[in-house]
Amino acid sequence: MADQEEKILTIPLRRVKNDPASKRASIAMREIREYVSRHMKVPSEDVWIDTSTNEAVWKRGIKKPPSRIKVKIIKFEDGIVEVSIPRE
Repeated sequence: MADQEEKILTIPLRRVKNDPASKRASIAMREIREYVSRHMKVPSEDVWIDTSTNEAVWKRGIKKPPSRIKVKIIKFEDGIVEVSIPRE
């Protein structure tokens, strides 16, 4: 655990509002995975999304995901990236 990289990012999810209402939360989760993989330079298969992030996106239901979400990203030395909600 010596070589971990940690960031806090705000991910915009505004584009999700243009998608069908019955798929918005699912597409928002996909957008989070793609955004993190692009910014941390890892394949999307190596991005692990914590249940706290999933619950934050699905909190208001499938039709009304948040327009942006703040996440804490930890990249481990083996290339795996963990996405979670930062503690306040």
